[in-house]
Amino acid sequence: MGRRRKGRDISGWLVVDKPAGPTSTTVVNKVRWALNANKAGHAGTLDPEATGVLAIALGEATKTVPFITDALKAYEFTVRLGIATNTDDAEGEVIATSDLRPDDDAIKDALGKFIGDIQQVPPQFSAVKIDGQRAYKLAREGETMELAARPLFVEQLLLVDRPDADHVTLEMVCGKGGYVRSIARDLGQALGCLGHVRELRRIWSGPFEASEGLTLAQIEEIARTDALDAHLLPLEQGLQDLPEVKATAEGATRLRNGNPGMVIAHNVEYGDEVWASFEGRAIAVGRFKAGELHPSRVFNQPTLA
Repeated sequence: MGRRRKGRDISGWLVVDKPAGPTSTTVVNKVRWALNANKAGHAGTLDPEATGVLAIALGEATKTVPFITDALKAYEFTVRLGIATNTDDAEGEVIATSDLRPDDDAIKDALGKFIGDIQQVPPQFSAVKIDGQRAYKLAREGETMELAARPLFVEQLLLVDRPDADHVTLEMVCGKGGYVRSIARDLGQALGCLGHVRELRRIWSGPFEASEGLTLAQIEEIARTDALDAHLLPLEQGLQDLPEVKATAEGATRLRNGNPGMVIAHNVEYGDEVWASFEGRAIAVGRFKAGELHPSRVFNQPTLA
């Protein structure tokens, strides 16, 4: 029997505007197939019913995923006031209701409690692990868990629309690890009217924007063609939040072998995490120390012609 082909060694980012329905893993698998790529992963899960930017890393770009998951991201979401569900979104069972409907000023006043460094309890239906099992699995079996609060940095939380008394649309910019469903739940509790997420869209994540993403229909239409390859963004897009230093020719050789290499740096402090380039391509990420980059991740990609 012949060996099964694993796909192409291609590296870069493909930005997808995810529709409601498929899981993030399903989208990754579709992109991997469409590009005939041997390696792919995403930079931050979206719930199945959520839409918006899902950045897919291919090949060597998967090594830059942590820098995107750590970056700020923005969400636009609509909260249904007056109803609490067991999943904190519209997919769950109604567990409580309220006839109270706060006005816009009351909502704006309450939003201030959720800005800055906050503590947030994940939803019962979440991927948090409890004694080795996912919380959502235990929740489906009828268990109610005491989940520990987790830190979240919220840079901005704004009221952007009030379609009617039952709904409020918010925009949030936050750091890593946030649950929008928890924001909706806790806001509803703070207002005394209860609430859950009805619709959720991630509008940007780090350098990637939903408005620039391809739909799954577009990806399917040009799958396995050069037209889809043309939409690939360079690996270096995932490094934009880090300072760049330039490797010397000798330094580049040493870095590619995983050794400290000489770099030319400006406005970089000793110990800073940076990325090094040579002839237009990223070579490595690491710590800058005394004129050298000490690599923690090395990228195996060709130099530009």
